[in-house]
Amino acid sequence: MGARRTKVVTVKQTGKPWWKTFLTPGWVLSAVLIILFSYFAFTTLAPWQLGKNERLEQRNEHIVEAFDQDPVPLDTRVNPDGSLPDGADWSRVVATGHYAQGAEVLLRLRSVDRVAAFQVLTPFELNDGRTVLVNRGWVPAKEASHVPPIEPAPTGEVTITGMLLADEGVHPTEPNIIEGHQMVYSVSPGQIGELTGTDPISPYIQLLGGSPGVINPIPLPQLETGNHLSYGLQWIAFGLLAPAGLIYFIVSETRERRRFREEQEELLLSDATTPSPTPAPTAASAPAPAPARSRYGGGRRNPWATDRDEER
Repeated sequence: MGARRTKVVTVKQTGKPWWKTFLTPGWVLSAVLIILFSYFAFTTLAPWQLGKNERLEQRNEHIVEAFDQDPVPLDTRVNPDGSLPDGADWSRVVATGHYAQGAEVLLRLRSVDRVAAFQVLTPFELNDGRTVLVNRGWVPAKEASHVPPIEPAPTGEVTITGMLLADEGVHPTEPNIIEGHQMVYSVSPGQIGELTGTDPISPYIQLLGGSPGVINPIPLPQLETGNHLSYGLQWIAFGLLAPAGLIYFIVSETRERRRFREEQEELLLSDATTPSPTPAPTAASAPAPAPARSRYGGGRRNPWATDRDEER
């Protein structure tokens, strides 16, 4: 029997470059969305929460500092032009003058201790000729359009004590009139001055309990910052984990495709080097035996042979 001959075939790699696998619409869209998410997490969401935490910490420091010392005159905590210096908000100040009569404005849709309320804003004319807006406190609102009775501001000269707060800015909702009361949606001394015909300075005073003209004093905020710091750190973590997850899936996909390609190459090489077995002949495919030739030829007969010998 001849020696078995083995045929060796070299498998040629014809696959496309690995990086072209990730140019499909699904991968490209995922990468774009992840990049946008990380961008907004770092530039918008995290600074938003961290900024709120920083402002609350500064507010708490100012409140603690204000109650560590006696109230100071109002003119020592505002600039000559009536603006509020940096770091002067939440200072405890005293001011002497008299309330402007019949010039009250109500702050609408601002709850106090989770109670629907109207806050009463009244201009206060100082002895030096300037005007400051005063938040006299709040009254409960049983209905959004019904104003309960409000205690009028005292007449004559009085000395008030309160917290100095910054202008909240003009609310996009226009002021309106309900039951004869001017309604605003933010504490903006400039806007309220236009409604009352006065010219108040930029900050305003929120009365403390015991001051003349106070109704229900607005409670001071809790000295806590909430979860803003943890939220800010979470957004930073999400901004880092999102692209890290994309890189992980790219690496996993690349490894899986390489493993699959190597398995296919091994299968092709195995098929190429294994000889094909020769199939055994079957009865149907076996050639018919040649007819036996007569010992003496087809035309002669052995006269001495018996019938059995002839059959053989």
